[in-house]
Amino acid sequence: MGGDPIRGCSILVVDDDDTIRHILRRMLEGAGYEVREAPNGKVAIEELSRRPAHVMITDIFMPEQEGIETIRIARKTFPDLGIIAISGAAGENYLKMAELLGASASLLKPFRLKDVLKTVRATLSGRV
Repeated sequence: MGGDPIRGCSILVVDDDDTIRHILRRMLEGAGYEVREAPNGKVAIEELSRRPAHVMITDIFMPEQEGIETIRIARKTFPDLGIIAISGAAGENYLKMAELLGASASLLKPFRLKDVLKTVRATLSGRV
């Protein structure tokens, strides 16, 4: 990606917790990214089919379609998609599994803004 690595980059934030989705959206939009949201993995895959994204940040534990399944489907269907798995401390082993199944990176909740931005940049650069 030549020029500004942020300009034109879209991120899909997938989490059943409205507060987490909104916080991530504000953080990422404040850094210059275009951000969309989905409340679960099923809606995320539908959204990606309608309009691809550069990066998907997905929670692991969600209703309808959880994150591990979403990562598996997304990796197969959208091979160039950068995927960042997120979860609380109870999901630490699931984050490792997510990376084995195709997540580019993972973050443990609670995370700091600088860690999210650093992980997104590294994912976009392909250095994760």
